Amino acid sequence: MGHPTPPAWYVISLRPQGGHDALRRAARRQGAGLLAMSPWRIQPCDDNATRADLRDALACETVVFTSPAAVSAAHALQPLDARPGQSWLAVGAGTATALRRAGIAHVSFPARMDSEGLLALPALTDVRGTDVGFITAPDGRNLLMPTLESRGARLHRAEVYRREPVALTPRTLAALAGLRAPACLLVSSGGALEQVLAQLPGPLQARLRAATVVAASARLADAARDAGFAHVLQAAGPRPAQMIRTACTAMLPGIR
Repeated sequence: MGHPTPPAWYVISLRPQGGHDALRRAARRQGAGLLAMSPWRIQPCDDNATRADLRDALACETVVFTSPAAVSAAHALQPLDARPGQSWLAVGAGTATALRRAGIAHVSFPARMDSEGLLALPALTDVRGTDVGFITAPDGRNLLMPTLESRGARLHRAEVYRREPVALTPRTLAALAGLRAPACLLVSSGGALEQVLAQLPGPLQARLRAATVVAASARLADAARDAGFAHVLQAAGPRPAQMIRTACTAMLPGIR
């Protein structure tokens, strides 16, 4: 038996440990391999204080979830059940899908799947005197809370998971150093990009910065440029298919 043909190109994923499968499948359909460079892992919180914060947040008139991980961690702590008159919001389609799977039939999410898009939803434009539950991680969606507070909302934050930094393994560093095919770096978190760059020695930083970046939003595209990346594209959103579709425009001739 011969050796399998190596991929013609690669995507580099900075998603948390265990979170690469959907991207890997989407990349494989386009003939690409995937190099996983996770700078952190998701650790759900399970303590009495978190449970109390979650009950308080889920009782609010408007309930906001900032990621699929927030939905998973919250659902593990208690069943999710929409009350009459509540508005349930998600930062994007992936989070909305996770909420529907958890039993929430009616979820709103923005076409522009980032903090700015979420803040433009009608349910969050006039929130003076409104209780807003915010289910997230300790450092999640930093733009949202100050903006909602400035609009007069009463915020009830439940931090249901945290991101634990993990060291890049020698095997991962060697894989990056040995990468010979063209590569696209997928950026859906500015914090993840910072964490990875901080762990790389100078030559590997230079190698990574030579890759084309596909960013999930305009804000992340700007962050990539600020971090020294010269070739930056913006995807229509953070979903794997959206990111890979944009990567294909750079890596596969004739794709638009």
